[in-house]
Amino acid sequence: MNYRMVFLFIGRILVTLAALMLVPLTCAIIYGEALAPYLIPIAICLAIGLIFNIKAPKDRRFLPRDGFVCVGISWIVMSLFGCLPYIISGAIPSFVDAFFESVSGFSTTGASILSDVEALPRGLKLWRCFTQWIGGMGVLVFMMAIMPSADKGGASFTHLMKAEVPGPTVDKVVPRVADTARIMYGIYILLTALEFLFLLAGEMNIYEALCHSASTAGTGGFGIMNDSIASYSTYSQYVIAIFMLLFGTNFNVFFLILTGRFLRAIKCEELWWYLGIVAASVTVITLSVFRFFGAGATLLQGEEAFRLALFQVASIISTTGFSTTDYSIWPILTHVVIITLTFSGACAGCTAGGIKISRLLLLAKNGRREIRYILHPRAVMSVKLEGKKVDHEVIRGTTSFIITYASLFLASTFLVTALDGCDLVTGFTSVATCLNNVGPGLGEVGPAGNFGGFTAISKLLLCLDMLLGRLEIFPILILFSPSTWKRYI
Repeated sequence: MNYRMVFLFIGRILVTLAALMLVPLTCAIIYGEALAPYLIPIAICLAIGLIFNIKAPKDRRFLPRDGFVCVGISWIVMSLFGCLPYIISGAIPSFVDAFFESVSGFSTTGASILSDVEALPRGLKLWRCFTQWIGGMGVLVFMMAIMPSADKGGASFTHLMKAEVPGPTVDKVVPRVADTARIMYGIYILLTALEFLFLLAGEMNIYEALCHSASTAGTGGFGIMNDSIASYSTYSQYVIAIFMLLFGTNFNVFFLILTGRFLRAIKCEELWWYLGIVAASVTVITLSVFRFFGAGATLLQGEEAFRLALFQVASIISTTGFSTTDYSIWPILTHVVIITLTFSGACAGCTAGGIKISRLLLLAKNGRREIRYILHPRAVMSVKLEGKKVDHEVIRGTTSFIITYASLFLASTFLVTALDGCDLVTGFTSVATCLNNVGPGLGEVGPAGNFGGFTAISKLLLCLDMLLGRLEIFPILILFSPSTWKRYI
């Protein structure tokens, strides 16, 4: 491994993080709040970051494993330094709790240990939401969009993009990876700005619209009210629901639309499955909730049932985690749908977590091919997605991901349940929501609860699950392999 190149990228990440902390610092200045919780971390990040960048490495080789190591370490480092504002302000004095909140923010999970969010200073609430905007598209992608490559040919950017961007494959929308990063961030910023304007047109003020736009864009779910989005108007709930679905869509689709290739965009197979799953889930939950209202339910309650169903389906499938009601009291059938959506996630190449619909499609098609092989052993068959033959390496990678994912999920569920002695529903859904970056689950970690009651060891384990889920397992697991740390020969 090229240690000097890794340190160079870590240094750039810290400098970038220091610059991004100017956002909550500005908010604190505007509202007359304490500045130390932001000035001290900014100074520390700048000092360490600049030290790591003083001398450029002579050896500029950057292999795929270096990219995975950079991504894995960068997210841990961001979470460590990102928790300093919580600790310095005194809002979350415990390091483990502050680290949990920071990891949850950057990984766009939205799980929280806080029981009274409204008591936080405005600058700190904005920082919570902004960490999710940073983590949504990825700070390394942001760095690629604004900084030149550290090696010749830009191979480092290619390896970093593959390690950080979610999905079974990473397609470059244009030939150069740096340009792809700029386009992706451009779409990301454009959608965020549109949601901000739509929310501003309702009853939200600039601060509220900014916080909720940032959390929605990152599909994170951190809010600034204790009841999440429930206290806001019907208009705001519909706007947020629609944008949660948009941010769960593959960004390549938006690029195709913006460049006038509408026919290619609407032929996206994953997109139609995504919309179909949303429509079916909303229908099932709407009918269940409408019946839950009782025999005297009115048309107005029918609209409410539809709105509640649409919002929660959009929130869970996009792995955002906002809520407008305590859905843990809904009928059991709705819980089954919600848990299923927790695992499926949305599209590849977006800011959502979960397994991803494209992976599930590939697994289903590969399973169908195996059945057909049994029936017709001499037939030559291939797996196709959107009319294109899928490479064997993609199938192998998808299968490996699912097997590793399932193993980690079972192990984490066993450990959390054993360490905390919690009920199975709480243990199962706490791991499910953290590994899939959703946020709220069921039981003690439902929309009306939080993760504050877990032991320190369980919280750290769930932090690991959140990072594994956001980076799709392997950039974190590779850090535990001894061969990763061997120098180049």
